[in-house]
Amino acid sequence: MQQLKTKVLIIGAGTGGYVAGIRCGQLGLDTVLVDGGDGLGGTCLNVGCIPSKAIIHAAGKFETVAKAAGGGTLGITAAAPVIDLKQTVEWKDGIVRKLNAGVAALLKKAKVKVIKGWAEFADAKTCVVKTEDGEIRITAEHVVLATGSEPVELPFLPFGGDVISSTEALSLSDVPKKLVVVGGGYIGLELGIAFRKLGAEVAIVEMAERILPLYDKALTDPVAKWLEKHGVELHLGARAGGFGDGKLSITTRDGEPLQLDADKVLVTVGRRPRTQGWGLENMGVAMAGPFVKIDNRCATSMKNVWAVGDLTGEPMLAHKGSAQGEVVAEIIAGRDRVFDPVTIAAVCFTEPEIVSAGLGPNDVAGRDDVIQSVFPFAAIGRALAIEAGEDGGFVRVLASKADHRILGVQAVGQHVSELSNSFAQMLEMGAVLEDVAGTIHVHPTLGEAFHEASLRALGHAIHI
Repeated sequence: MQQLKTKVLIIGAGTGGYVAGIRCGQLGLDTVLVDGGDGLGGTCLNVGCIPSKAIIHAAGKFETVAKAAGGGTLGITAAAPVIDLKQTVEWKDGIVRKLNAGVAALLKKAKVKVIKGWAEFADAKTCVVKTEDGEIRITAEHVVLATGSEPVELPFLPFGGDVISSTEALSLSDVPKKLVVVGGGYIGLELGIAFRKLGAEVAIVEMAERILPLYDKALTDPVAKWLEKHGVELHLGARAGGFGDGKLSITTRDGEPLQLDADKVLVTVGRRPRTQGWGLENMGVAMAGPFVKIDNRCATSMKNVWAVGDLTGEPMLAHKGSAQGEVVAEIIAGRDRVFDPVTIAAVCFTEPEIVSAGLGPNDVAGRDDVIQSVFPFAAIGRALAIEAGEDGGFVRVLASKADHRILGVQAVGQHVSELSNSFAQMLEMGAVLEDVAGTIHVHPTLGEAFHEASLRALGHAIHI
């Protein structure tokens, strides 16, 4: 068996692992990265964030042409569109391959040794990697665990055949005529909306009493209105059952049994950390429920074993993993770093999009020391000019009454994902309302709504 010793061993090539690898290489650390999952870039690049947004983009274009064919829009008319989903998927796969190659080139530039294979740990610092060319025994001074997460499977709806996860949904060869989505969280809604735009009949089954239950109702109402307007069948407070003969059994909120016709059943009831099958139990690290327990340096309970990304708990977001990966690399290199962000902004790429950073109304309920201010996109010129001002969208700012420190920012509307970094930046900098109000915002842009919401919180909005 081939023997290999290294300063840093990283398990998992997702956004946490490969970023940690690149930063380790930049800092001159001898680094080995083991890729045993979806490929370089992990879930996000290969079967998650990037390919889903590509399919969502294609669905949006299809919908635009379909509107033009259905009587014209903005003076534009067109023939009815036809989609060849195989070609769309091939285009999406091309984007993934390009990004895969980019990550590989960056790792090579950083002099990181990449080994493709599945690692199994015998103890905290030793693993055997099974590769196509045989087994490699690796020992390391530092180990970074970045194994990511995987879709949760329901025991009565196991994946296979016409019961699919988000991974299979992104590689379908045809648009299903009838799609039932089990789970009304962001993954299910993003993909359900995309397939509705592509012409599928879509039904959503959600146990909670409303969609996107982790967000406040004001943020989710515009999405619910889109679903209603576009004929998406909602079964809220409902439970899914078994699937067979093209029918999914559900129990409605009233306890009544119902059969839903389905060509495909997309199960999106959450994700869980990937902790099985690679010897985590042999490493002696403490757990926090299903997650690996870490401190504010991303250190586990075992000396020189670190963990980043989805493996460490909520929020299970790619950009959190990347930031943790950078921190760990710099700590290993001897720098004094901690992972202690003020906020980690989150985006739902629904129709319309939702952004949330920092505290929301539910977090400050009952408090009288917080200012809340809302400014609608209906009063923003840029929004109206790009048909983004009439879906109930808005920007909302929460701030301390005492010192005007910004505590949270949320938005719902078309293209608001592009505002998320501005929201996070202001929170991270400890900005006050006057900082946003005193920044000259470019006209015409959607970002003006953030400016106006801050002005309104100070009592002198201009355009409302």
